[in-house]
Amino acid sequence: MDLRKFPCWHAAAVVVLALAVVAPVRAATDFVFSVTEGVTYQATPKEIRDKFEPLADLLSKALKRNVRLVLVPAYNDARAGLANQEYDLAFIHPAHVAMAEIKAGRYQSVAWTAGFTEYTVSLLATKDQPVKSLDELKGHTLVTPDPDSITAVMVRAMLRGEKYKPEAVRVITTRYQDAVPFYLENTFAQVGATAASGVVKQWTDKGGKVIARSRGVPIKQFIAAARLPAKDRDTIREVLLTLGQTDPGRHALGMTGYKAFVAPEADVEKGTIDWLGL
Repeated sequence: MDLRKFPCWHAAAVVVLALAVVAPVRAATDFVFSVTEGVTYQATPKEIRDKFEPLADLLSKALKRNVRLVLVPAYNDARAGLANQEYDLAFIHPAHVAMAEIKAGRYQSVAWTAGFTEYTVSLLATKDQPVKSLDELKGHTLVTPDPDSITAVMVRAMLRGEKYKPEAVRVITTRYQDAVPFYLENTFAQVGATAASGVVKQWTDKGGKVIARSRGVPIKQFIAAARLPAKDRDTIREVLLTLGQTDPGRHALGMTGYKAFVAPEADVEKGTIDWLGL
């Protein structure tokens, strides 16, 4: 049909054009909340989205803006998005990804996850394994989870602390934390690294030993873009730290599976950044 035959076609065309222009602008004003969970645990995208949707709704009400939740599973995708400041707020499991952005000044920490402020790596070995401590690893094989996991990054910091040269300890990797014991039981490695408390408990309950533990670091952090107005960052922090005080907040908190979110500590972050070699 040729709209030019109708007297109102000019007006209709203007309306259509206006909608085409306005729609992208409206989308561009969304507050973008990204979630990057760990690569060494198994969870589906739907499970992760369901965990954080109620929290996104609360943030939307507090900020008086539409909050768009985006899942960014791959760490390198998260890094690229953070470098371009595509996210207004990000919840990031791996501390080395979050803290690299804090060091760069593109993001600021707004909250930590209670129960994950002292994330510790344990080095496991079978009960009859002669290796008894971190300084006895030279010439042995160590298995860690995914090389870009915070666990593996912490292991490398532990080895640097012992001043091991790269070739002194053979490091191999597996994808998931709970696969580490398999490598020890089948003698593919003499020592295995995990930060999963359940894996450690199961291992020691069966008679295995822990030969060393790392220092603790905070993981699962909320970081907000430095370009945001300070009042927005304050609003976000207030929402996160007071979730347990209202019924909607308790519901959102319960859906995340975490106990609470707490205020970050700048000196601990600085020490962690230095230790991780970021």
